[in-house]
Amino acid sequence: MERKDNKILILGLDNCGKTTILLSLKEDTNLLSYLSLKPTRGVSIEKFEENDFNIYVWDFGGQKEYLSDHITNFNKYVKGVDEIIYVIDVQDYNRYDQALKFLEEVIKSMEKEELKVELSIFLHKYDPYLKNNVEFKDIDKKVNSLINNQIFDLIPAKFNYKIYRSSVYTLFEKNLIFSN
Repeated sequence: MERKDNKILILGLDNCGKTTILLSLKEDTNLLSYLSLKPTRGVSIEKFEENDFNIYVWDFGGQKEYLSDHITNFNKYVKGVDEIIYVIDVQDYNRYDQALKFLEEVIKSMEKEELKVELSIFLHKYDPYLKNNVEFKDIDKKVNSLINNQIFDLIPAKFNYKIYRSSVYTLFEKNLIFSN
C-alpha cells in the first residue's frame, strides 16, 4: 500500500515550544532530545512515518528576524499543507499581544491563500502544578480571557479550528478545550 503524505506547519513566537511539540508528535521519548534543543533557524523540516502516512512537519523559527519572512513567503510554505498548528506559550503573559498579532497575520495569510485546512491552536506549557506557583495562580483566568476575548475574535467563523491545552510534562497530552 502506498503511503499518503501529510504536511503540518508549526508556527508561533520563539521559545513557545514548537520544536518540543514536533518531538512529541514524533513520539520521541528520549529526554536528551529535549535537553539539547536549540532555537530553530528559518524553517526545519522533519519527516516521520505513522500508520499509512509520511508526515512532514515544518517547524518555523519564531525569532523576530524570521517572522516577516514566514508571512511574506506564506504562499510558498503552504503548498500541499494539511494542518497548521499555532503555538502560544501560556506562561509568557508579557508576549500574549505579540503572539496574537502574529496569529492574526497567519490567519490573514490563510484567508488570502483561501486555505481550507484545520488550524490547531496549542496553548502550550500549561504544565501540571502550574497553578501552585504564585506567579501563575491566575493562569486559568488569563487563559480563558485569552481565548474568549481575543482568539475567538481573531478567527473567522468559516475556519475549522480547535484549541488545545498542552504540556510536555504529560508527554504529549493535549486537552481539547474548543472545537467548531
